[in-house]
Amino acid sequence: MASDQKFVDFVIDQIGYSGQVTCKKMFGEYGLYFDDKLFALVCDNKLFVKPTLSGRAYIIDVVEALPYPGAKNQFLIEEQLEDSDWLKKLVSITVAELPEPKPRKKK
Repeated sequence: MASDQKFVDFVIDQIGYSGQVTCKKMFGEYGLYFDDKLFALVCDNKLFVKPTLSGRAYIIDVVEALPYPGAKNQFLIEEQLEDSDWLKKLVSITVAELPEPKPRKKK
């Protein structure tokens, strides 16, 4: 089951950071970016955040799951989706710990 745009828009609204958080459609699912950093996936209308040490410490009771077959485990965010402040903080600390994206090679 592919994710729907309404759910993705809801997640982006909950995160805040107007204009800095964007999504890109990928194979019926979505990648969420903060500026150019991929920090989360929306698959089957569920939010999966890339795992970081700071994120794990912040979440405390971490639930990990596979966003799609063959993927690495990521933090599954369900109950806290309604808590905009909590979600914004998680995104902030996650993005701060993720490495800068590699520059794209020109064709």
